[in-house]
Amino acid sequence: MPGMAAGTTPRGTTSEREAAQWVQQMFSNIAPRYDLLNHLLSFNIDRLWRRALVRSLAPVLGRPDARVLDLCCGTGDVLFDLQRVAGGLVMGAAVSPPMLLAAQKKARGRETGSILFESDAMSLPLSEESLDAIAIDFGFRNLPNYVNALAEFARVLKPSGMLAILEFSHPPSWFIRTAYGIYSHTLLPAIGGLLSHSREAYTYLPDSIAKFPAAKELKSMMSNAGFEHASFRLLTGGIAALHVAQRRLLL
Repeated sequence: MPGMAAGTTPRGTTSEREAAQWVQQMFSNIAPRYDLLNHLLSFNIDRLWRRALVRSLAPVLGRPDARVLDLCCGTGDVLFDLQRVAGGLVMGAAVSPPMLLAAQKKARGRETGSILFESDAMSLPLSEESLDAIAIDFGFRNLPNYVNALAEFARVLKPSGMLAILEFSHPPSWFIRTAYGIYSHTLLPAIGGLLSHSREAYTYLPDSIAKFPAAKELKSMMSNAGFEHASFRLLTGGIAALHVAQRRLLL
């Protein structure tokens, strides 16, 4: 079981800055096949996980004045799902320009206009207490410092604002953990590398999951970073976990 990792550590990187640059370049490289590979390699289960993420923010999304950020928004799948049910403003941010370009292409022709901007999740260009909710799906694990990232999220969220993190986790069942480990270290790099032309990206994926904190550890990190009512729900036998918390009234 993993320990309390400071942040992602791709092979060959020796600092948080190098890790962040590596991740940005990796996502830029796989952007053209990102959606296809997500659905194919997860057998479309990722769609169900993302719907659960959107449902978890229902208390905020129904408000007409709510300001919501889909952080590390990728090509916009969660962004558009949020917009379909939101009464207020939903924005999307990502650090990879090719990912944002793909999201912009998807947004064309949709009734709801999309506000998309390039941003490092570790330093958001937003005022303190300016958001009612942050959603982040499968992006938190790739950040270079988890504690600092949570502190930044707490900074821009309003008191009682909601944070929902959907991320890969560690199945408690030995059978599921073993089967998923075999799949993620053999078939996933082979298929992902073949279709994306970046085997390195799909070798990084299982490595980053293995180093990522367990669900209970991430819950503790959220509580220590200024969030209350932190909870998590394991999905698909613990392959993924949905974490939800509220920013404390006083930091």
